[in-house]
Amino acid sequence: MTQHQPDDVLRFAPIDHTNFSQVLELKRPESEDYVAPVVLSLAEAWLYRDEQIIRPFAVYVGEQLVAFVMTSEEQGTRVLDIWRILIPEEHVNKGYGTRILETMIANARESKGYDALQLSYVPGNDLAEHVYRKVGFQATGVIDDGEIVMRMDL
Repeated sequence: MTQHQPDDVLRFAPIDHTNFSQVLELKRPESEDYVAPVVLSLAEAWLYRDEQIIRPFAVYVGEQLVAFVMTSEEQGTRVLDIWRILIPEEHVNKGYGTRILETMIANARESKGYDALQLSYVPGNDLAEHVYRKVGFQATGVIDDGEIVMRMDL
């Protein structure tokens, strides 16, 4: 893994009143319709707030917002589901997707709270599939709501 300078380190911050508006401004690339808009993701997080299993995050490099990530945990399992990753057009193809996943994998291992990570992608999203495979996710053979499910055992 490449050594990064301190101001180049990824930081995952909860969504709160200080960054809510900035996070809402994140838009998926115009040519890409694979990832749900941030506003829908935050609405889903609010919908499931009582279960406390959905966690939306703003991802920063230094002080710059570079992505939105949302995770969920199925009650009674030790599987962390990476539900959404949205990287806006101005930050695509800069390695942030790989770095975000590598950081999430390292954090999950370090926490010792999970046995696996899981995510899914829409067929045809070749870039996502490539990145997911590159960091170690494998297809499970399961299709969930039209999406291909991938898993990484920790």
